[in-house]
Amino acid sequence: MGEHGLDPEIVGQVVRQLFHCINAVTLNNLLLRKDVCSWSTGMQLRYNTSQMEEWLRGNNLCQSKAAATLEPIIQAAQLLQVKKKTSQDAEAICSLCTGLTMQQIVKILNLYTPLNEFEERVTVSFIRNIQNRLQERNDPPQLLLDTKQTFPVLFPYTPSALSLETLHIPASLGLNFLIRV
Repeated sequence: MGEHGLDPEIVGQVVRQLFHCINAVTLNNLLLRKDVCSWSTGMQLRYNTSQMEEWLRGNNLCQSKAAATLEPIIQAAQLLQVKKKTSQDAEAICSLCTGLTMQQIVKILNLYTPLNEFEERVTVSFIRNIQNRLQERNDPPQLLLDTKQTFPVLFPYTPSALSLETLHIPASLGLNFLIRV
């Protein structure tokens, strides 16, 4: 986009919107599909989001706020990877998952599926412990993210380095009504 003369501010806004859509669709799929709520999916999500963050840094788009739109899916990936047994684990989850609502955290914990016999399902008492700790948060009562949310587009004024006096308007354009002052 930058190679085609698009202002870097606009490029950042486009990438931010794109990253929001990726985050919303991915998190919604995670919240709706039990087969993807596992430790290995958390590992894969974390790797993919780190690749996206690296791409942002490599393309000088860190100031675009696009990385911030990935916070919910990063936190969901971490939630899939952390231990889920003790009271200390519950406290860590509550402090870690600030970008997720209580409903989303509980849903992911309920859907969590162990992939092998060494892992255990998340206990009901652990999930209740999480719910009790998160009661005072005033989260909106939504489970899924809005995939159609759009951020406002701001068009910055960037003055041209080209002087208008040096412009030549070809006669073939038929703009005879324009008069040079």
